[in-house]
Amino acid sequence: MTLPKKLRIAIATNEHGGLEDTVSKIFGRAKSFTIVNIEDDDVKGVEVIQNPAVSYKYGAGPIVVKMLVDSGVNVVLAAELGLGASALLEQHNVTNITVEPGSSVSETIKNALAKIKK
Repeated sequence: MTLPKKLRIAIATNEHGGLEDTVSKIFGRAKSFTIVNIEDDDVKGVEVIQNPAVSYKYGAGPIVVKMLVDSGVNVVLAAELGLGASALLEQHNVTNITVEPGSSVSETIKNALAKIKK
């Protein structure tokens, strides 16, 4: 996989702690998404977005995928994705990398960048 100079990475997270937050066990109903802009392997910006679908009974995954695609995300880091969300990400050329739930966002990003470069 070729690593673009600029990446916009979304991580399903448990709270609103930015780089100090932890990875959520769930994707579609994660409390928040931490969006990290990476340029030349350096973090250039971090924002936390409240998940608009957190309380939905059904269909949370596609809503979240649309939100992330609309915000320009090209990589998603999540512990687990449903089939629908996974297919939608693939359809929009968004790379999905499975990560360990409960791990810190900063460590998760570092590990994912190393995986992408391989």
